[in-house]
Amino acid sequence: MGLLAWVMMGLSIWHFAIFVPDRFWGGIVGSFLCAIVGAVICGFILAGFSVPSNNAIEIQNALEAIPGALLGLGFAYALGVQRGNPALEL
Repeated sequence: MGLLAWVMMGLSIWHFAIFVPDRFWGGIVGSFLCAIVGAVICGFILAGFSVPSNNAIEIQNALEAIPGALLGLGFAYALGVQRGNPALEL
């Protein structure tokens, strides 16, 4: 259940990507994957390299994924800017 909490937190943070110009590496799908992977990796590290079971899940477990999701989104955005993805103009 801890892994599910990390993935769901990464997904919820990813939804805020609509507020910045779409210059992510891989577009919106790339930002989605980077947010999810970052959330899971950070949650795994902050949980002591173990996944919490059903009985050990708390709100703290979901909050552990926030820094990883933000780092993942930042990584995808920085990589997209570095590769020269232009900002979309409406």
